Amino acid sequence: MSEGEWRRLDPRTLLAGAAVLCGVAGGALPAVAGLSGGRPLWQAVARVLAGAALLVLAGTAADWVRLRRTRYRVGPERVDLHTGLLLLKRRSLARERIRSVDLTANPLQRLLGLVKVRIGTGESTALGESTLELDLVTRTEGERLRRELLTRTTAPEEPGHDSVLAALDPRWIRYAPVSFLAPALGGAAAGAVLQVSEWFGAQAEVIDWIGDRFRDTSLTWTIVDLILLATAAGTVGALGLWVEMWWNYRLEREPGGTLRVRRGLFTARSVTLEERRLRGIELVEPLGVRLFGAARVDAVATGLAQDDGDKHGDLKNLLPAAPRVRAERVAALVLRAPEPPTRAPLAAHPRAAHARRLRWALWSVLGPVAVLAVLGLLLTPVLLYVAAGCALVLGPVAALLALDAYHALGHGVSDGYLVTRSGTVRRTTVALQRSGVIGWTVKQSYFQRRAGILTVTATTAAGEGAYDVLDAGESQGLAFAAEAVPGLLAPFLETPDLGTPDLETPDLETPFVETPEARPTER
Repeated sequence: MSEGEWRRLDPRTLLAGAAVLCGVAGGALPAVAGLSGGRPLWQAVARVLAGAALLVLAGTAADWVRLRRTRYRVGPERVDLHTGLLLLKRRSLARERIRSVDLTANPLQRLLGLVKVRIGTGESTALGESTLELDLVTRTEGERLRRELLTRTTAPEEPGHDSVLAALDPRWIRYAPVSFLAPALGGAAAGAVLQVSEWFGAQAEVIDWIGDRFRDTSLTWTIVDLILLATAAGTVGALGLWVEMWWNYRLEREPGGTLRVRRGLFTARSVTLEERRLRGIELVEPLGVRLFGAARVDAVATGLAQDDGDKHGDLKNLLPAAPRVRAERVAALVLRAPEPPTRAPLAAHPRAAHARRLRWALWSVLGPVAVLAVLGLLLTPVLLYVAAGCALVLGPVAALLALDAYHALGHGVSDGYLVTRSGTVRRTTVALQRSGVIGWTVKQSYFQRRAGILTVTATTAAGEGAYDVLDAGESQGLAFAAEAVPGLLAPFLETPDLGTPDLETPDLETPFVETPEARPTER
């Protein structure tokens, strides 16, 4: 087919849709027991199978109509998509505004040789009309669309840069259990057990069964054991999710100036990013991962803005949690830099920033402790002991986190990048191209004015859109902004008016040098 000709989705889309509907219909089989009642079992089974067949046929018919009414075209300047069952939708994207072409395929789609193609401009619109989805086309067609829509006229590849920037190291899986995902999955598993048991009216039996297992155990150790069980379940879930997300991972630099991330065990994923849209990188170190000396690399790029209903919030991930040295090496390769900008020496912030974090940490502990103490005075003395225990345990922990948060603060300039670092529970080090900064925002609260500090925010069209230098000294922060992007902040900075030098006002711009004539004569 020639360029600009209308094309249709692959007919095997009907098989994929029918298989999904069969799985949904299979979930109705447990209803056989409930429908049997006083009727013969074969009648209940016949009713369920008839309903399942009707569901599959109706869904497949709707898919067939959608398939017949969906067509797309890749023209010299625009990509068009016409679709809709009762209401025909006509969508069109300018090719010059296309920023990403992502391919995804679940196990069933991979078996059929199909992929879902998601063409995006990276723009956030009120109507969510910044993407086109082709559901589904052949894998060959998806690859052709990806190459064709992201091909740009660029300089040839620079020598000395490998096409494969990073590949999966199975040893990186050791960082999965120490992420915040493990306890979250553990809590979700415990909640799911209680919720499912409630659906079947057996929640009381489940709670009684758990109580029988810990009948001879004290309440304290029962809680500890349940927390350990939930943590173990969360660890297993985190390991499984890591394998599903990052198996077969490869980060490649392709001809034409694009970076491509491929990964996924069951659901294959391919994300492509234009290098000319890259404005920097972000080194992310969650607390647990950081304690093991690891970090994750994210892209700071234009064209990665998500729609409100977008389910793919991981488009910016370039490298999973890996040893920090390896992560910095990959960051340097991605940026085509001889040395990682994140290794640049960073300026420390004033002690007032430490005092500010210490106050926040102590108030976050004293607030709940005060509430428990008041309730203890009103209700039961047991809460007073709980409040005292929380103060003794959480107080030092909060102080240590405040100290760590202060030591994390830093900023600096490394060649063509400005670097800023902050955070303790989730420490981030951002290396942002100085040419990508389009503005500065200077914020100073009442308490910051009293402490002589301020927050300087670099505004950019990439990534999060704004990156903060938190609680820097007043002159320190303004000098950093002026140095990082010369001329951008200069019109808004006040300089002292020295006036005309005279005998009583020395010239401050010219250093004073003592000469023999200037020395007093000794008598």
